[in-house]
Amino acid sequence: MPIPPWSELAARLSGELETDTLYRILYATDASVYREVPRAVAFPRTEADVVACVAFCRDHRIPITPRAGGTSLAGQAVGNGLVVDVSRHLRGILEINPAEGYAIVEPGVIRDQLNAALQPHGYWFGPNTSTANRCTLGGMFGNNSCGSTSITVGSTRDHVLEARVVLADGSLVTVGAGAQVPDSPRLAAVHRFLDRHLTDPEQRSRILAAYPKAGVTRRNNGYALDILAGQSPYDPAGPPLNLCTLLASSEGTLALTTALKVNILPLPPAGSAVVALHFRSIDASLRATQLAMESAPFMCELMDDTILQLALQNHDQRKNAAFVEGNPRALLLVEYRAATDAEALRLARALGDRLTETGRLPEPPYAAPALAGSESTNKVWNLRAAGLGILGNMVGDAKAVACIEDTAVALPDLADYIAEFEELMRLYQQNPVFYAHAGAGELHLRPILDLKKTADRERFYEITRDVARLVKKYRGSLSGEHGDGRVRGQFLSEMLGPEVYALLVELKRTWDPEGILNPGKIVEAPPMNESLRYEADPPDPVYHTALDFSHEQGILRAAEKCNGSGDCRKLTGGAMCPSYRATLNEKDSTRGRANVLREVLTRNQREDPFTHPALAEAMDLCLSCKACTSECPSTVNMTNLKAEYLYQKQQTEGISLRTRLIAANETLYRLGGKMPRLANAVLDLTAPLMKRVVGIAAERSLPRFPEESLRTFYDRERPAAAGKRGRLYFFGDEFINYQDVAVGQAALRLWWKLDYEVIWPRHAGSGRAQLSKGLLREARRRAADNVTCFRDRVGEEAPLVGLEPSAILGFRDEYPKLLRGELQTQATVLGTHSFTFDEWLYREFSLGRLSAADFGLQRRELFVHVHCHEKALGEAGKCAAVLSLPPNFSVTLLDSGCCGMAGSFGYEAEHFAVSRTIAEQSLLSKLRDRPAGAQIVASGTSCRHTVKDELGERAWHSAEVLLSSW
Repeated sequence: MPIPPWSELAARLSGELETDTLYRILYATDASVYREVPRAVAFPRTEADVVACVAFCRDHRIPITPRAGGTSLAGQAVGNGLVVDVSRHLRGILEINPAEGYAIVEPGVIRDQLNAALQPHGYWFGPNTSTANRCTLGGMFGNNSCGSTSITVGSTRDHVLEARVVLADGSLVTVGAGAQVPDSPRLAAVHRFLDRHLTDPEQRSRILAAYPKAGVTRRNNGYALDILAGQSPYDPAGPPLNLCTLLASSEGTLALTTALKVNILPLPPAGSAVVALHFRSIDASLRATQLAMESAPFMCELMDDTILQLALQNHDQRKNAAFVEGNPRALLLVEYRAATDAEALRLARALGDRLTETGRLPEPPYAAPALAGSESTNKVWNLRAAGLGILGNMVGDAKAVACIEDTAVALPDLADYIAEFEELMRLYQQNPVFYAHAGAGELHLRPILDLKKTADRERFYEITRDVARLVKKYRGSLSGEHGDGRVRGQFLSEMLGPEVYALLVELKRTWDPEGILNPGKIVEAPPMNESLRYEADPPDPVYHTALDFSHEQGILRAAEKCNGSGDCRKLTGGAMCPSYRATLNEKDSTRGRANVLREVLTRNQREDPFTHPALAEAMDLCLSCKACTSECPSTVNMTNLKAEYLYQKQQTEGISLRTRLIAANETLYRLGGKMPRLANAVLDLTAPLMKRVVGIAAERSLPRFPEESLRTFYDRERPAAAGKRGRLYFFGDEFINYQDVAVGQAALRLWWKLDYEVIWPRHAGSGRAQLSKGLLREARRRAADNVTCFRDRVGEEAPLVGLEPSAILGFRDEYPKLLRGELQTQATVLGTHSFTFDEWLYREFSLGRLSAADFGLQRRELFVHVHCHEKALGEAGKCAAVLSLPPNFSVTLLDSGCCGMAGSFGYEAEHFAVSRTIAEQSLLSKLRDRPAGAQIVASGTSCRHTVKDELGERAWHSAEVLLSSW
């Protein structure tokens, strides 16, 4: 295959063009099971860039695949030519016109981004996918996304008024009702095709008979000729012809989108309530769905027990699942909207009461709790939305596979169809996963298959084939919203019949005679069990790791937990993924890093895959914030994966001077602390030179040496008498002991004032610096020393408490993974008795040992930023709760992400700019407009350092502000 002149295309683009190994790996997969390595990836900045990409591919006969969020489940967003990613730059909201009820957006605009802009105007864009916080309008248009609100507002197709698109010949046209450009030769050919086939009554009848019956509201089978047949002039009683209805669900095979004019709707009523109907069988839940839909709910979704059990393995989703009672086989989640929460709650309870009445259903729900208000209902829908990602929590190679997950039938047929489906699955010895849009007649049904095995790859095809035949029996749709793509395209001929399928092939060739637009999707698709993400019967490489990945069955499978759902690409809410939010570069997302790691560990030819340059570039901006540990539904722990990667790489390449100095932080500050004035003078004189030599950002301040260590203060001030209220063991980490001594002093004074006995044995440093730099042997020694020190001391009545979250939480997260044998068991137990300062206070308050009366009456207004590790491994709400104990404290808990410093990351010269961007996006922007006199509270030393360097202000630890209440 000749190498295209990529430099020629690069010269024509104002955006970027990448042809290196890293980007080809990153864009070889999406959220589907497929893998095709592209030849290049383009990031158009303008509409002209998209035109240039199409023209270049036309001239050189190169396939072109449009891509945005990369959350496609049918392989639509992967291809072996040029991948065009519109999500980095083409993300502008060009116009919002509430008076006329439309908005104009570029294809990379995220659905939730648009709704945030529409909300002040009292409008929203209705279709709502579970990926709404990272999927784009261009992708929703390409797939005709429906989502959980489709029973109320329909699909994306129903809301696209006009589309500006690039055709395969490189021409730029606008299509829509009355918006077609008359002098486009390509569009003229399309209209001739439509006139020829849709004006023929016999042909129209054949088309309408081949497609799903009218009661099937979700229908993405092939190209939407049946819908065009119902438009004027082909149906005089229909709406005007609108080619947008054809382009919707065409998956980039007919044109590439550069702008969309979409219909916007008045916001739904603000009052919300969800009734969670608990059933002991899938069939019972589906029989109930028909009755539930009679009451015209806003949303009606189903989750099975597989999703629920996997959710319990995820920190955030475990909290969201708190409303579940017992062990239901299925949950039917029905939401109502009304003017007030109380009115919505009345409707929700009425449904629960109606369905639990004797005789109403053969198997009524055994529980029907109702939750009202956006805070409660959002938790329910966040749990449901995490369904796709949660499926990655399955340990091992067998996964819930997307192939039959998109079938839709008419609602009256749903229960009978699923009953037959379950009989079919029993023949294949399958216990599939059931979830999603029951109210719309569509369930996401997933068999459990190991696509690394030849036998299961064959079963992958056979199950899809047999389910397609069952769907056809019910005149349903094999694709309800996820699209045909690679996975279902092979079965379209059988679903629609050879004659109608031939029309679809002719239609594709009319739009794209060059055959360059996302070929192999929808029509003329290759076999659906080829080009899979995993090779058949691959060797099982064994990597001896310092961290224990046995729970995931090794480091490779730990990386393979990422199924591509792209939750790490969200731009608002939570903390994941800070580097992606700063760069909008796929390589800087958790998904990107996991994909590169998986690729080099399975297909790399290097002697040591951990030295692969692509892996180095992907891992470079990971801040080890642990946000993915809780916010990734698949619980991909990139912090641990990066630590292991650094460790393995250093075995081959050695350890840099800067890494050694960072790891020696405790030793340096302990020695300098013996003569602090001299050490600070030397620091002042040598800091500029040292920063240049070591690679520390010149703009960063360095921590000063304190007048005395915290240990010295403790030994001098410790009360002689034991505290009467309780006892705790103090983990005085190296940061508190030698740098943030004032924080430690405040905590000790507070504990003593509250009459607690504080015992601080001699112990090793936390090993946090070593963990962050991959020095895992050194970290293991510290972990072993600390577990040995505290294992026989700490327990339920005498917990271990630390002030620096990243240090104390190592007991809970990394120590059990660093150690082996008995020490590992002891570390696991010890982790259950280890608490951050805020967690410990919350515990004491919950046990009734502390109350508001134990604190003073000083007034304070506090803005609280919670450390990333504490959010990931604990609960941010507890931090705000304990600071609310003093009666005159006013507390605002910030929805902030990583501060950008992340230990040494923000010090490093090459990371300084990104660190500052992250800080501004996630934290600083939320602090700049706070009221005068409001104090900033941050539990992490890195967080406080960021505030000092960037705002020139002092951030306080919880212990300091609580002590100031008197």
